[in-house]
Amino acid sequence: MSDPGEPLGLTVHSMPSPRQLLPRERTARGRLKMLAVLLVCAAPVVASYFTYYVIRPTAAAGAYGSLIAPTVAIPDLAATDLDGRPVPLRSLEGQWLLVAVDAGACADACEKRLFMQRQLREMLGRERDRLDKLWLVTDGEPVRPALRSALEATPGMHILRLPREALAGWLRPAPGQVLEDHLYLVDPMGQWMMREPADADPAKVKRDLDRLLRASAGWDRPGR
Repeated sequence: MSDPGEPLGLTVHSMPSPRQLLPRERTARGRLKMLAVLLVCAAPVVASYFTYYVIRPTAAAGAYGSLIAPTVAIPDLAATDLDGRPVPLRSLEGQWLLVAVDAGACADACEKRLFMQRQLREMLGRERDRLDKLWLVTDGEPVRPALRSALEATPGMHILRLPREALAGWLRPAPGQVLEDHLYLVDPMGQWMMREPADADPAKVKRDLDRLLRASAGWDRPGR
């Protein structure tokens, strides 16, 4: 036990100087920035896992359309618009796409499908800006001016020409059907993931769309 008469000894520890703290702060900031970059880079992977392990099983339960497994990515091809300008197909990624396929002459069944495509988007209400419509014209036949004007006047519409044979490695019809019989659904990551039946019931297709949009609401946002 120390003598109460002795003065109490104190050990004084020097505080780090601002110059000593500066490198530590820089290191901490650098680590935070690196972590942020890693999170940004990982986001597409997380979204991909979410799509495969959450959205797809949810959609599969009682889906009207046929889920495509494995999904098929938008090919690295350049289509053209109706004025002949090249448009990379992959530039359409970032939105849900409801795709119709037909010749430029567009007979009655084609017009009916395009009308249903338009109505389905409008029936989504406030979620409609998350879905774009795409008509892939498979030949060089001109599109009637009245039809073109009506389609281009509706929001979220893309009309592109792409040879039918170029679609063989991407979209596929159901057995016993032809490519033009269906509407095809492509997710925002550019993956063809669902094919609606021929002569589809619009109410049942809308149910598929509602479920997919609801399931992806946590990571998918309108616009590219």
